[in-house]
Amino acid sequence: MRYLTFALGKGRLANKTMSLLEEIGITCEEMKDPASRKLIFTNEELKMRFFLSKGPDVPTYVEYGAADIGVVGRDTILEEDRKIYEVLDLGYGKCRMCVCGPESARELLETRQQFRVATKYPHIARNYFYNQRNQTVEIIKLNGSIELAPIVGLSEVIVDIVETGSTLRENGLTVLEEVCPLSARVVVNPVSMRMENERITQFLRELNKVVSREGGKA
Repeated sequence: MRYLTFALGKGRLANKTMSLLEEIGITCEEMKDPASRKLIFTNEELKMRFFLSKGPDVPTYVEYGAADIGVVGRDTILEEDRKIYEVLDLGYGKCRMCVCGPESARELLETRQQFRVATKYPHIARNYFYNQRNQTVEIIKLNGSIELAPIVGLSEVIVDIVETGSTLRENGLTVLEEVCPLSARVVVNPVSMRMENERITQFLRELNKVVSREGGKA
């Protein structure tokens, strides 16, 4: 039997995912050692391998078959736009992708005039404005504090992840429109889905039971 390989986004996402997997009997004790320098962790009994990577790289590993299965935020899936199957919403890491700005920018969204949008997510922003709103905008890619852009006049609005909205409020900004809801998702390589359909389907079925149960408690 070949190994099933999992790519997990580093940090809270990986920790929460491993806790979830333990509930269906999938453990990897090696990963719990904080002193470990290993890059790949193995459960020989179940023939499963795990590795941690930066979130934006997870869809790439899965698309190219270096990982059969990945767990990553939906924002990353949408931004990377890889040829992968998104198969299960894990229900945690919930937040929203939103168009935000000062209240005065709301009228810009109703007009056809061009304006500037600052974002860490140019693909998502472009798709939203061009394909969903049929509106032409200039998109400016930033890596740091996106909230700064409308304050200093770099852009009229931003497209960014919103959890509580407190940072927006502190800086005189507000949510103008919601682009889409976000949460952690399971993605699968299309070839792996065909070759290992029985194992992956069984894994997803078991995982979905736990997710449904956890959702019922919320």
